[in-house]
Amino acid sequence: MAVSDITDIVKTLPLDGWHRARGARMVPFAGYAMPVQYDGIIAEHLWTRAHAGLFDVSHMGQLIMHGRGVDAALEGLLPGEFRLLKDGRLRYSMLLDEAGGIVDDLMATRRGEDFYVVVNGATKASDIQEFERRLPRGIIVDHMKEQALLALQGPEAATVLEPIAPGVSELAFMQGGAFRLSGHAAWISRSGYTGEDGFEISIAANVVAEVADLFCADERVRPVGLGARDSLRLEAGLPLYGHDLDRETTPVMAGLEFAIGRRRRAERGFAGADRILAEMDHGAPLRRVGFTLEGRQPVREGARVLDGEGNEVGRVTSGGFSPSLERPIGMAYVATALAEPGTTITLEQRGKLFPATVAAMPFVAHRYHRKPAQGASA
Repeated sequence: MAVSDITDIVKTLPLDGWHRARGARMVPFAGYAMPVQYDGIIAEHLWTRAHAGLFDVSHMGQLIMHGRGVDAALEGLLPGEFRLLKDGRLRYSMLLDEAGGIVDDLMATRRGEDFYVVVNGATKASDIQEFERRLPRGIIVDHMKEQALLALQGPEAATVLEPIAPGVSELAFMQGGAFRLSGHAAWISRSGYTGEDGFEISIAANVVAEVADLFCADERVRPVGLGARDSLRLEAGLPLYGHDLDRETTPVMAGLEFAIGRRRRAERGFAGADRILAEMDHGAPLRRVGFTLEGRQPVREGARVLDGEGNEVGRVTSGGFSPSLERPIGMAYVATALAEPGTTITLEQRGKLFPATVAAMPFVAHRYHRKPAQGASA
């Protein structure tokens, strides 16, 4: 498909022209034309690990939920702790169906009496319908269509951002706040999808190009596309919805039990609680694992996982070449008996067999800014 044809069949981001002017290769993703790379995936990946990469994630759904008891209402659908969540704090969580399957994974932040929720771009329309159908009457879900979303990720992100948004470096990991960014109102959180320290910046779409120019005027910042975003999150062991997570997957199968708070486990008042808590007590049939391969040939999504007798016991859900480790890595769901790191498994791709080893994740250590901010509430 020619790049010029993409805009005829998919939506465009507020920064569409900005990306094209910088030579981005645009591809359809989540219903939008999005930049997959500018200077090459490996170069962009390694730049982000060493400096600061700027990602356009405006395709994601930004929602504001408000109404009396919105925190308790969210706890009926999500397994996280929201009633006791302090102002400006983020929670990674999952929208669950009644059978305990993952409808989507998301980030939710308390902003006073309201909640700011960021959902995946490919599922945002169905997520909004799901929230509106299942939340109690009186809870309003506003889709923030006029907001763009940028992610500035990497070890130099804080030093780049602080002079532009004074005070932002005082944020701790999984904390957000309202800032002025070059004179414009912005909501900035210290989080991200790369395993590096970094920030996600919600700002009005009509000024996002000005802000992106400001970032890229700094020699420590380069624009980074979807290709490196995927390889970075894979090295960080972070799942991608629609690949590593779906409605057939429970939080226990996905290894996301950390997102189910202690009080929530005791009270059991969230969707799919019976199944999920039973799996926590007795084990799930499958588990998400990481794996490594020798050589340089990656094994991609859809490859089969085989046991010693050639029986299928799982599937690869993400796979690629790790620029940081210079070797192929991936994620798969395997029978729980094979999930222990160090276990040898066999992968079958297009009729060819690949010996692999189950590996602990993340493959590359996270470098989040976990030190509590001075004066911040815990």
